[in-house]
This record gives sequence, C-alpha cells and structure tokens, in this order.
Amino acid sequence: MLVVFLLLLALFQATVTDYLCSNPTWYQLTADTWETEEFRSMLLGEAFAAKEELDLDCLTVRMVEEDYDLRKAERLEGGSPMLQAVKPREYERLRGAYEMIFGDLAYFPIPANEADGVPDVAYEDSWGDGRTYGGERRHEGCDIMGDQMPRGFYPVVSMSGGTVEKVGWLEQGGWRIGIRSRSGAYLYYAHLYRYSREWKEGDPVRPGELLGFMGDSGYGKEEGTTGNFPVHLHVGIYLTTENYSEMSVNPYWILRWLENRRLRMEFQ
Repeated sequence: MLVVFLLLLALFQATVTDYLCSNPTWYQLTADTWETEEFRSMLLGEAFAAKEELDLDCLTVRMVEEDYDLRKAERLEGGSPMLQAVKPREYERLRGAYEMIFGDLAYFPIPANEADGVPDVAYEDSWGDGRTYGGERRHEGCDIMGDQMPRGFYPVVSMSGGTVEKVGWLEQGGWRIGIRSRSGAYLYYAHLYRYSREWKEGDPVRPGELLGFMGDSGYGKEEGTTGNFPVHLHVGIYLTTENYSEMSVNPYWILRWLENRRLRMEFQ
C-alpha cells in the first residue's frame, strides 16, 4: 500500500513539475500577486467585456496563464484546472481579489438615455496618466465624459449594493460619494453636480440606486468650486490589502463589461 502511495505521489509531483515548466507564469503567482501592477492594470480585453456570465475560476486561471493581459484573447474560456491544485493558497487569494471587485457589480454608472437626439457619454483608458493638481500624481480612475451636455444632466447610479462610507466635499474630487460594496470593494464617484438626496455615512445603497448627477465640481479649495475641467464622472475602484488601505485598480475594462448591464431611462 505504501509503495502505491509513493508511486502516486511521485506521479503527481512529476505532473506538477511538468505543468510548472510548461507554464512559467505559474511560478510568479504568489499570495501578493493581487498587489502587483500587472493585476491592478486589469487588462481584461474585448472577449471579457462581451461575456454575459462571469466565471471567476476561468478568469483567474486565464489571467495567470496570459501574464495578466487578455486583450489578445479571442475567447475567454478554458484554462488548466491544475493551477488550483498546484498553488491552492495563492490561487484562492487571487480569485478572492477578482471576487471582491466583481462580486457585487450590477450596473454601468450612467444609464442609457432613450430620449432621441441626446449624445451618449464616452470614456477611454486613462488609468495611470499624469495629473498635476495638488502635485504630480497618477490618475487612479476612469473618467466618463459628459461634456456635450450641461452639469447636472446625466444621472449617476450605484454600480453595486453596499454602504455609504464617505460623502461630501473633497478639494480634488469635489462633491463625491464612496460606497463599500457588499463584496468588499470601495467604489468612488467624484465631481458630482449634486446628490440625489442627503446621503449620510452608513446609509445602505441598492444596486442601480440614483446617487446624484454628473458635474464638474472640485479642483478648488473653496467648497462648491466648479468649472475647472469638463463635465465628467470620475470612477475609482479600490481594494484594501495587507499593505494598502486604498489600492486602486483600473476601472476601464470593468466599465466596458458593465455596459452590457446598463439601465435604460429617458431624461432630457
């Protein structure tokens, strides 16, 4: 019996070694991978953005196998099940990070307007771009532009359910609201024109609930400053890790994925 066990163990170790040799990126998977620039960049790609249903196991494995960049992937499926067996602790940590982000996301933050002749919002990947107000820094979010319409026109809804954690004025963010999703991510909405109601810290928020309206507030020491940049919504997504109280991840492809989950209404 012992001989059989040892033979099976040797076979398993040989299989693991073979998989590690044929998948060198697996060596790089550690418990801290979710704090790396590669993870934070969230290079998810078109195939991911088109997915109706999200398979977190598939996403986790494919991201590791493709060195955290799925932009060239034509299809997002498959992936070796060996990764979970070879590095179970590291795998679960990384999968948990993706679940923290996506676990409670439900809606794109700007509803689609069904009224005729109204321009839609637009956005591009600007995460990591330089910013100078308040000192040299990196852009830690994605700007959804609504500058073809006046401040206060576009409604902003909650991407998830959760709890209001921060609300009120910030010099850089203007009128902002920060919501802790039920899965643990901190979702930050900045530069609002006004709130939908008097939000308070600790208030519960439903997925798709109206938070306020897009504006151009901020970049001013005086509360209520507007007009220093075009009308837009800054969306930030942050995770709390062992080494970061607020670690930003790139929202761009996440927003592209959420476009398939967009509320529709008529507003003029």
